[in-house]
Amino acid sequence: MSVAVSTSAPLPLASDTNMVTSTFSLVDYVVFVLLLVLSLAIGLYHAYRGWGRHTIGQLLLADRKMGCFPVALSLLATFQSAVAILGVPSEIYRFGTQYWFLGCSYFLGLLIPAHVFIPIFYRLHLTSAYEYLELRFNKAVRVCGTVTFIFQMVIYMGVVLYAPSLALNAVTGFDLWLSVLTLGIVCTVYTALGGLKAVIWTDVFQTLVMFLGQLVVIIVGSAKVGGLGHVWDVASQHGLISGIELDPDPFVRHTFWTLAFGGVFMMLSLYGVNQAQVQRYLSSRTEKAAVLSCYAVFPCQQVVLCMGCLIGLVMFAYYREYPMSTQQTQAAPDQFVLYFVMDLLRGLPGLPGLFVACLFSGSLSTISSAFNSLATVTMEDLIRPWFPHFSEVRATMLSRIIAFGYGLLCLGMAYISSQMGPVLQAAISIFGMVGGPLLGLFCLGMFFPCANPPGAIVGLLAGLIMAFWIGIGSIVTGMGSGRAPTPSNGSSFSLPSNLTAVTMATLMPSTTISKPTGLQRLYSLSYLWYSAHNSTTVIVVGLAVSLLSGGMRGRTLNPRTIYPVLPKLVALLPTSCQKRLHCETHSQDLSVDTAVFPEKVSNGMLRGSRDKEAMDVPEEGPAHQGISPTFIVQETSL
Repeated sequence: MSVAVSTSAPLPLASDTNMVTSTFSLVDYVVFVLLLVLSLAIGLYHAYRGWGRHTIGQLLLADRKMGCFPVALSLLATFQSAVAILGVPSEIYRFGTQYWFLGCSYFLGLLIPAHVFIPIFYRLHLTSAYEYLELRFNKAVRVCGTVTFIFQMVIYMGVVLYAPSLALNAVTGFDLWLSVLTLGIVCTVYTALGGLKAVIWTDVFQTLVMFLGQLVVIIVGSAKVGGLGHVWDVASQHGLISGIELDPDPFVRHTFWTLAFGGVFMMLSLYGVNQAQVQRYLSSRTEKAAVLSCYAVFPCQQVVLCMGCLIGLVMFAYYREYPMSTQQTQAAPDQFVLYFVMDLLRGLPGLPGLFVACLFSGSLSTISSAFNSLATVTMEDLIRPWFPHFSEVRATMLSRIIAFGYGLLCLGMAYISSQMGPVLQAAISIFGMVGGPLLGLFCLGMFFPCANPPGAIVGLLAGLIMAFWIGIGSIVTGMGSGRAPTPSNGSSFSLPSNLTAVTMATLMPSTTISKPTGLQRLYSLSYLWYSAHNSTTVIVVGLAVSLLSGGMRGRTLNPRTIYPVLPKLVALLPTSCQKRLHCETHSQDLSVDTAVFPEKVSNGMLRGSRDKEAMDVPEEGPAHQGISPTFIVQETSL
């Protein structure tokens, strides 16, 4: 296994002649505080507008009346957090531009949700994505999915809440835990009081601040080092511009295949089945608006990724001319960017504050989305099914209390996050470890009609066990080795604060690095393959258990919960092939449709293309109107 030495570069030598000014000016503090005040004001405005008249639908789904533009920016902001703003430039600075190929995964990672997940979720008129699991399987599967999601998001929120506060503390001396507390309280207040509409519109404002803050750093930084052309030349001379690494080895940290295809599964777990994103799709006025908002995220994601990469390259070129101080070389990788910003924008009042506001905008948007989605699934999946006669007033008040409760819980999780290493990899690893099995559970239900509830539960448990086995195993192995993990081991969570050891390790010839064997090789699986590996485990185990337990024979199956894969694939074939297949399978289709969809024969609705009929559902109306009657699936459907 080769080590990506060509994409790594030595850190500049320390110099004590360029110390960082660790203070904000008054203007910087004003800009930073203004962000918090305006975010809070937007949330309180939406809370005040409907105070006393809020229904549970308005609070959790913005009354399903949101337009395409705000939903698209909210989708972008939800996971474009301070984790990415800090982590991506640091990744590029240390290992080169190989990470940029993650952008290749965005196309399929957003196209599949737009044409597979959104139509099914929207037409079933859901509030929580996990309602789908009850419609497809049963209530036990729904509860298992909900609990898994809650676990995933609470842990992730600790990372997102802690990261910008740590960076701010490092370069300004601003109290770490006061910063965590301020961020958590502001976010909790406007999320709990204003509901999803407040969250979406604050996301719009915060997204614009994120774009502006990053753009300022790119413009000022490139101007100081001689322009973007010079930045590219310097990066090329020092081997930072990566080519397409076609090594198919999934144990190599970053290759084209790992980023472009392993990243697709990560994107699907985020934009396909994660409640924080599904909730935004469901808040759209129409299904078309939801699909368009998903399309709109694609170019925005590409722009954001390119901006993060440019900041990393500008930072590298800058520190070739202005060497780091001793204080900076001893900093954690995720503090590099803010140290660089304080160096770069020193003497320009207001701009350092703007970038810190950019960081906090990323955290606010992500945390508020998480609080709102956690409150939604708790209310809709764990409380209302057992207490269906709650009045609107009581349900609304309880939802606000739940959101406040999750805010306090995530404040506590921030302390645990303080024990983690580089936040970008840690955050993606958590999503892969927990989000992967959830993705597998939804895919098992949508694409495999024979999957049954026992198979779904056992498959989910198998996926979670496999995820934590590999994830925790990689941590323990890294700790026991007594050395810094090499770039090839992307599944490790921590790196030492002093990167000298890591730099030396990456510059060593590949022959001096021992090749992992046995379980250690499994533990070195690239973190970007976590979602693919774990979701596949769920599907394989789930199908095996389902078939061994009799499949769906004797059980009810709602046809609107199944995505018709085979008819969609046949539709891609030439017309002559479609006619031939239609003639050969016509009699079989008729017998199966008669068994599975008896009402279509009696109503004269059988027209050769079953998937269209299975998916024609009214876009509006109560949930029971958007769900067709279920039918007994006979042995022929297996």
